[in-house]
Amino acid sequence: MWLGLSGLWLLFAAWLIVRAARQRDALEALEPIDPPGVVPKIAVIVPARDEAANIRRCVQSLCAQRYPAERMSILVVDDDSRDATASIVEELAAADGRIRLLHTAALPARWKGKVHACCTGAAGAPADAEWLCFLDADVSAGPEALASAWAAAEARRLDLLSLAPRHELGTFAERLMLPCALYVLAFTQDLRRIQSPESSEAVATGQFMLLRRSAYAAVGGHAAVRAALSEDQQLARLLKRRGFRVLLMDGAALLRARMYDGWRTLWPGLARNMMPVLGGPLRTALVAPAIAALAWLAVLLPLADALTLRHGAHAAALALAGSASAALLALHIAGAVHFRTAWWYGALFPIGYSLGALMALDSVRWRLTGRVQWRGRVYPS
Repeated sequence: MWLGLSGLWLLFAAWLIVRAARQRDALEALEPIDPPGVVPKIAVIVPARDEAANIRRCVQSLCAQRYPAERMSILVVDDDSRDATASIVEELAAADGRIRLLHTAALPARWKGKVHACCTGAAGAPADAEWLCFLDADVSAGPEALASAWAAAEARRLDLLSLAPRHELGTFAERLMLPCALYVLAFTQDLRRIQSPESSEAVATGQFMLLRRSAYAAVGGHAAVRAALSEDQQLARLLKRRGFRVLLMDGAALLRARMYDGWRTLWPGLARNMMPVLGGPLRTALVAPAIAALAWLAVLLPLADALTLRHGAHAAALALAGSASAALLALHIAGAVHFRTAWWYGALFPIGYSLGALMALDSVRWRLTGRVQWRGRVYPS
C-alpha cells in the first residue's frame, strides 16, 4: 500500500510542477521599448480609496513616463477616502497640469466602489483620448510602461491589454501567502486554454488594463460589471465574448505593485477574490481544504514511510515519496527566491496553504451571509 501511495504521490507532484511551469511560460513577457514616433492620446485613470501610502509614488511614476506629455492625461479618482489621498493628489496636480483630481458621487446601490470610481474616471477622460488605461494606486510604472503597452496592443490588434506586475513583498504575511496564492492560480488555471482566441473565457488583472476606448464603450464600460467584486475578470470576459481581442502579458519588467501591508489588508484582500477564482462556494469549500491537505501530505507521507522502514518495499516507498516532496519543496523555494525573499519562506508552504484554506472558507462565509467587507465598506454578495 505504501509503495503504491508513494508512487501516486510522485506522479501527482510531477504533474503539479509541470503545470506550474506551463503557466509561467504561458504569459509572454513585455519588455521596455522606446516610445514610437506617433502615439495616440491616452487617459490614465487611477481609482483611489485610502491610498495615502501609495498614491504619491504611483502618480509620480506616471508623470515620469517617456510618453509625449501632450498625448497623455492623468485622472486620479478619489473614492471617498478617509485619509490624505486627495490632498496629496492636489499637491501633485499643482506641479503638473496633466493631473486632475476627480471625486466620486455617492455610491449607488449594488455598485462596487472601485467600479464606480473607474466609471467616474472614464466619464471625465478627455473626449479625444483613444485609449483608457486603468492603473491601481498601489502600482508604480517604469518610464517605458505606457509606450510599451500601447505598442504591444497596437501590434497585436488588441482591444484590452492587461499587464501582471512584479509583486513587492514587505511583511511576513505577504512573503508567506502571496507565492502560495499565485501557485494556486498556476495549479488550477490553464492560461494557454483561457487565452486562446477560441475560448470564451478570459483572464486579466485590474492592476493595469489598457483598453481601446471604442471597445470599452461598446460593452458598456465598467457600468456593465457594476456589481462584480472581480470586475477585471468580468470586464475582460465580457469584451472577449463580444468579439474583442483580450490578452494578459507579464509586465514584471515595467510595473511594481505592493498590494498589501500585512495581515490586516491581506486577509480580506485574498478572501475577497478566492471564491470567484476557485469557481463558486461549493468548489471553493472542497478545493481549498484539499490543497491544504495535499501540502501537508508532502511532509507526512515521507515521514510515515520512514517510520515504517523495515524492508525493501518501504525503502522504495520512502524514495518515491521523498523525491516527490523534495521536488515540491524546491518548487516553493524557487518561488521564494523569485520574489527576492529568504529561501525558508518556501519551506513553510504547508502553513501558507492551510491559512489560505481558512481565507477561502472565510470567502464562502462572506458570500453565504450576503456581506462582503472591503476597504471599510460592506457589500451585498
